[in-house]
Amino acid sequence: MKEDACFIIGKIVGVHGVKGNLKVHPYIESISLLEAGETIFVGSPEDEEGKFVIRWAKPHHRTILMALADVEDRDAAEKLIGMDLFIEKSRLPDLEEGTYYWSDLVGLDVFTTDDRYLGKIASIFRTGSNDVYVARNGREETLIPGLASVVKSVDLEKGCMTVALPEGLM
Repeated sequence: MKEDACFIIGKIVGVHGVKGNLKVHPYIESISLLEAGETIFVGSPEDEEGKFVIRWAKPHHRTILMALADVEDRDAAEKLIGMDLFIEKSRLPDLEEGTYYWSDLVGLDVFTTDDRYLGKIASIFRTGSNDVYVARNGREETLIPGLASVVKSVDLEKGCMTVALPEGLM
């Protein structure tokens, strides 16, 4: 499986108990993608030894507890700590028009409506009301509210986003 055909969904941050259960820090909002019987890639999508079948997954505080087939004890589970989890992109649900997965936005070039280059989206974080895109151009960072009134267009094929920055951010 090629890495560009996969989507990172979390990171294994610990173990839970002695039966090989994993504690996962999720990068997804819903565990619906982690159904029993589905395949998941651990570490790298290109590593065939890192391909596992999910036995079960359930929310646990701010993490997810998960059991994988062939991870039968704590020692086997501890070897996976720090590894990323991936699923095939084809399993992702379709999004509504004008909404995007963060992984599709990171790396886009950002321009203002008057064609000033702000940099590339280096990261995204969530606030109480909206997402914020961090555009980096060298050492300069611009924080861009992820609002329809600010983000005027996103062109994934051209790899760019056009924004109308509010007063004070220009």
